[in-house]
Amino acid sequence: MPRAEPSPTGAWHGIDGDRLVAIAEAAKGLVVLLAGFGLLAFFRHDVQHVAEEIVRHLHLDAAGRYPAIFIAAAARLDDMRLVKLAGITMAYVLLRFVEAYGLWLRRRWAQWLAALSGGIYLPVELYELAHRPTVVKAAILAVNAAVVAYMAYALATGRAHRRGLGQLT
Repeated sequence: MPRAEPSPTGAWHGIDGDRLVAIAEAAKGLVVLLAGFGLLAFFRHDVQHVAEEIVRHLHLDAAGRYPAIFIAAAARLDDMRLVKLAGITMAYVLLRFVEAYGLWLRRRWAQWLAALSGGIYLPVELYELAHRPTVVKAAILAVNAAVVAYMAYALATGRAHRRGLGQLT
């Protein structure tokens, strides 16, 4: 991956770590935003019936453990819970987009936010990997740990850029 280097005019070119993480955070926000809109599509609908249809369409045993959990969770979703869940989803999306915006502009506060918001998941990811290891869980942990480590390094070495100057601080 090309390293972001200043041109003779002082402008920065290429993708650096902050911008790479910004793209990932914006992508996560977009995925969750789409999921949130999907939740709102169930407003004023029989969510349990829709869940049962999904299980049937996928040819899953409705009495099986995971399909039964899915159907039971859907049965507990009323309109008020859907609205609350959509609100929480939108707050998460806003946080991801604000983080991505700040990282794209190489703001130090965004590096702190990325380090803290990524680091908060590490104990849970470690626990999950220790109790039910999968390749996917290991990959998620590795990527998240790399992001946290990069942000910690950037913060420790002052690799935030000054506003509008394109210089390392």
